[in-house]
Amino acid sequence: MMTARGRGHSDCNAPSATDSPEGFPTRRILPASIVLLAISPQACGDLPAGPLQSSSAGVSASGAAPHLAFVTSLPASGEANVVISPPVRVAVQDSLGNPLRGATDTVTLALAANPNDAILLGTTTVAAIDGIATFADLRVDRPGSGYTLAATAARHTEVTSALFVVRVTFASVNGGYVHTCGLSTSRAAYCWGDDVFGQLGDGSTSSPWYRPSPAPVAGGLRFTMLSAGVWHTCGVTTGGAAYCWGDNFFGQLGDGTTAGRTTPVPVAGGLRFAAVSAGSFHTCGVTTSGAAYCWGDNQNGQLGDGTTDRRAMPAPVVGGFRFSTISAGHGHTCGVIAGGAAACWGDNSSGQLGTRVVDHTMYRSSPGRVVGVHGFATVSAGNVHTCGMTTHGVAYCWGYNVWGQLGDGTTTQRSIPVPVTGGLRFAVVDAGSYFSCGVTTGGAAYCWGENLDGELGDGTTTSWSTPVRVSGVLNFAAVGAGWYHTCGMTTTAGAYCWGYNGHSQLGEGTTITSLTPVPVVQ
Repeated sequence: MMTARGRGHSDCNAPSATDSPEGFPTRRILPASIVLLAISPQACGDLPAGPLQSSSAGVSASGAAPHLAFVTSLPASGEANVVISPPVRVAVQDSLGNPLRGATDTVTLALAANPNDAILLGTTTVAAIDGIATFADLRVDRPGSGYTLAATAARHTEVTSALFVVRVTFASVNGGYVHTCGLSTSRAAYCWGDDVFGQLGDGSTSSPWYRPSPAPVAGGLRFTMLSAGVWHTCGVTTGGAAYCWGDNFFGQLGDGTTAGRTTPVPVAGGLRFAAVSAGSFHTCGVTTSGAAYCWGDNQNGQLGDGTTDRRAMPAPVVGGFRFSTISAGHGHTCGVIAGGAAACWGDNSSGQLGTRVVDHTMYRSSPGRVVGVHGFATVSAGNVHTCGMTTHGVAYCWGYNVWGQLGDGTTTQRSIPVPVTGGLRFAVVDAGSYFSCGVTTGGAAYCWGENLDGELGDGTTTSWSTPVRVSGVLNFAAVGAGWYHTCGMTTTAGAYCWGYNGHSQLGEGTTITSLTPVPVVQ
């Protein structure tokens, strides 16, 4: 940065300033004779005597009106919802590129080019100090390419910054029915896809009814995990509070009402949660002490409170079990209890509870142990089937199997767990609507079951009753099976989705279905 000018007169006959390669004016070296003229009153008798004004309302020392200039270059690429660093600085300058000493102009910044309707957050209006306005906490709320900042101040011409890109680095993604949500490495929540019930949580009630790329969840909350259901979404903040948003017809938001919400509302009761799981029309969570609670629709006993009464606030799951994980499906719920046993409750019309009993009119309103397999690390409740993974990485599935979603090489319904064929060792297994997916310990993603919309990601629409590898050379850390689409996280923090995309739930900016993984806009 160039130093501020002191008192004195400008040289009205001096050569004009030239621009440096960086775009800032630089001084020309003047011969001694011109310097002597510059300090002689007779050389410029028409210039006013006395010091420069401390505001920029008049002219600068060179006789030209002062102007605004960005004096720090914005990073070419930055992270959404993270403070821009180094701080953006705008100068009130004279024609030689010097900040005007004493200038206190009020400078305002706004997004000029704004391709994704982003919001510029932080302090956007700052008074200059000695000609420099410093914006120390600016951040852009969503990803996009081709953003610019515009600086304005009274009596000055607007100036625009260079183009910059804003990205999101995801830590996790989770697919719901026709929307998807993801958590960034800065713990900010983003959702995309269908928003007809406000399940994206961005507070929008206007057209269009979907978002083709990640939109920030309103409220500035920081989350440790997110779960996307059919028409609602829930998450747990870094402080252990559960929040939900979207459709609330059955009380699945847990706020004590049945009013839908377009922004996050806290789940009632003041409980501290370790995790929550959003099902179709109910939600369940595990507290930091291992107690399980559920709320919302309960017509099949899926809340596990011993009744079929709908609940708009968390109700404790009966039985006194301590849970390490919990998963809410369509009409049933499952979890892992002490000792690695799996327990399920709710609808059992297709044997999805794993209790060896199948009855189309049968349900359990309290937890029952899954028979035949012990040592589960996780379980995942899908639409009408369930999958689980043991501590040794062996995957099992049970329940409805018309599309081969159990992965045992048949389409036979099973009321007890059967191993997924292929001898694969899994690190993650997730049950979707009528298909399932998993990630092996080597980072390969596999899916099986229904594939009418390409949700298996193998480049075809052929359904498979055994695991098929997701196309490409990506190494995955996790996958999340939605209803007709799938999303996954690679080991390099890239988010990818594939399958049905009629509501932009793949997050790549279009509504074009993809049979193979495509990157989420980041």
